[in-house]
Amino acid sequence: MNSVAHLTPERWAAANRALIRKGLAEFAHERLLNPKELGEGRYQVLSDDGGTEYRFTADRFALDHWQVYPDSISRHRGDEQLPLDALQFITELRGSLGLTDEILPVYLEEISSTLAGTAYKATKPPVTSAELARAGFQAIETGMTEGHPCFVANNGRLGFGVDEYRAYAPEAASGIHLIWLAAHRDRTTFTAGAGIEYEAFIRAELGDAEVDGFAATLAARGLDLADYLLVPAHPWQWWNKLSVTFAAEVAQQRLVYLGEGDDAYLAQQSIRTFFNTTDPAKHYVKTALSVLNMGFMRGLSAAYMEATPAINDWLAQLIASDEVFGAARFSIIRERAAVGYRHLEYEAATDRYSPYRKMLAALWRESPVSTLAEGERLATMASLLHVDHTGASFAGALIKESDEEPAVWLRRYLDAYLLPVLHSFYAYDLVYMPHGENVILVLDERGAVARAIFKDIAEEICVMDPTAVLPPAVERIRAEVPEDMKLLSVFTDVFDCFFRFLGATLAAEGVLAEEDFWRTVAECVKDYQASKPELAEKFARYDMFTDTFALSALNRLQLRNNKQMVDLADPSAALQLVGDLTNPIARFA
Repeated sequence: MNSVAHLTPERWAAANRALIRKGLAEFAHERLLNPKELGEGRYQVLSDDGGTEYRFTADRFALDHWQVYPDSISRHRGDEQLPLDALQFITELRGSLGLTDEILPVYLEEISSTLAGTAYKATKPPVTSAELARAGFQAIETGMTEGHPCFVANNGRLGFGVDEYRAYAPEAASGIHLIWLAAHRDRTTFTAGAGIEYEAFIRAELGDAEVDGFAATLAARGLDLADYLLVPAHPWQWWNKLSVTFAAEVAQQRLVYLGEGDDAYLAQQSIRTFFNTTDPAKHYVKTALSVLNMGFMRGLSAAYMEATPAINDWLAQLIASDEVFGAARFSIIRERAAVGYRHLEYEAATDRYSPYRKMLAALWRESPVSTLAEGERLATMASLLHVDHTGASFAGALIKESDEEPAVWLRRYLDAYLLPVLHSFYAYDLVYMPHGENVILVLDERGAVARAIFKDIAEEICVMDPTAVLPPAVERIRAEVPEDMKLLSVFTDVFDCFFRFLGATLAAEGVLAEEDFWRTVAECVKDYQASKPELAEKFARYDMFTDTFALSALNRLQLRNNKQMVDLADPSAALQLVGDLTNPIARFA
């Protein structure tokens, strides 16, 4: 097989045009670029030295959203028209983008990898949004072509070779068998949610035959399974990192390689999380992966994992006891168990941020499959922003299939997704990172949204109330956030990073006018607030209908530090705030 067959001049040109389109749109949104209006929807951006000019057509939408039309983009130097080249685009604008000598080459490598991924996706048989809307959960998950809507370099995956990309990238949709290691109990911690015991849990996940086979492998080496915990590892992590970087652990039999597991898995959009295709009702497995992707090394901290099941149990209990969540049929899929291996020598040599502390850990997350009622199906919320090769959107296809008025379909979706976000914030000072990849939508047989399921809980939620009474094991999720920035999590993660794109996509496609989109959002907020008069003081203090809110710029974080964008323990400290955005629901107050 020619592993670089996807890299053809035609596909590369198309990938570069698509990435420059996104760069112009998102860098303009974040005010890194200031396009000059030429009239009739035409704009111009000049390179740092003023010698190169980009011209393009764009429509402007709410939240300073730039809908740039890819076929309209051209690049000029003097009288000469030049081909579009994403690496040159970044280099020509490096001053505007604030790229240092240290960050620039790594960012260019992430751009190159993102382009290569786009070229690879172009080799797959084209599937229309209408077809995808009727497809199965994993076909939708692996059918996404864009990745995070805001980040320009969103598929870096630095560390993967081309054959590894084909084996492990979600869009490659290759079946994967996880590597299993026996990790000595002296350095390994297993924690689990209420009612879960290690032995029974592992045997339920792997089956008696596989566990007994691993025990026999150890016994043949004079070792006893009772002295070890079983840890799943990403195949890339074992072959590229652990077998070399943790060689001392292997040599001294603190880590023992047991081989591949029997079950087949599919990589999810988050790249290091796996869905069990052999038995879809079994848990997802999330693994450490020392690959640089979108502003973070994607490791998993053994220390961080310890509290994960307790945090999930706490939140699940809170949701189960609340009437508003119950009425919305809102739920989470819990991270039920976690295991982490501590390499004491690397720990002694590093601080808590170090990727050396995040090389061997895993967690098991519930599958949503077993919660489905008759006729229900699943789709990642990221799919709502998917647009196919003909320009048709996945969201538009679902609306058409449902036979509902677009605003009615939208309202059902908002009641499932936005309402729980609002109630969590106002009733419990609790915020999530509810972007498209962290939410699973349950659709009914007609393609309408029946309910929403949130995931990736322990790493990405925080409680902002300094007086909240939290169990000791859950204390980690408390964060001190300045008063004026508390509501920003909702405005940034929901409005700016998701609704901005969904509203513009539906409007550009002629499915739902932008005015009607934001009016429907405002009605959802107003109806929720009317239903909870006892929270009136908080609604006034944290005003969803404020005229403006701060623009929190995500690409600026990555352009400044593409290895550790944000400290999850202090998320507000790193934010790059750049002026204000006009709140699109303020006029409906």
